[in-house]
Amino acid sequence: MIRRLILLRHGQTQYNATDRMQGQLDTDLSELGRTQATTAAAELATREPIRIVSSDLRRALDTAVALGDAAGVSVTQDERLRETHLGEWQGLTHTEVDDIAPGARPAWRADATVAPPGGESRIDVARRSVPLVRELLSGVDEWGAAGDQRPLVLVAHGGLIAALTAALLDLPTDRWPVLGGLANTSWVQLGAHGAGAQPSWRLDVWNASARVASDVL
Repeated sequence: MIRRLILLRHGQTQYNATDRMQGQLDTDLSELGRTQATTAAAELATREPIRIVSSDLRRALDTAVALGDAAGVSVTQDERLRETHLGEWQGLTHTEVDDIAPGARPAWRADATVAPPGGESRIDVARRSVPLVRELLSGVDEWGAAGDQRPLVLVAHGGLIAALTAALLDLPTDRWPVLGGLANTSWVQLGAHGAGAQPSWRLDVWNASARVASDVL
């Protein structure tokens, strides 16, 4: 039994375009972001997703709705898929953070246990998102049944997707940073091998998209 899980990052926002830290600020897609969402939706709709669950932040939800419309699948929301809360860094540019706290942002990226002041670490993000996946494994009976290869899609954010993927793969915490950045509307595919709510996970695809966007580099 294999259950396919696709983790789709939202389209571009103006915060992405200007290297500004979003975290859980509720920002909108840019015009480019809406085009990206439509393009990704057309591709992923061919996979015939059985369920689409989205972060309730607008940039992810609008991306999810584009996919839902293309695939004819309703979208449900879950706040556990929100991006990492970046605390005092939210709303600041990368340069502003580096000026205020030299070296803090690279240290945060290199260590999954580090949190911005007043924010969450990647460990915190995984702790709130992994239970959602386990609930879906237990509650969506048709997922992977009788060899059905249709995926379940979660639409979320780059930081959350990286943390959730690392946790599901049971990577040692000090190796979580090996999972690099995701382009806007790129996706990850994982395979859950075995029955039940705690299968063996394998990484099938990382950062599937037409090109690597500038916000990753």
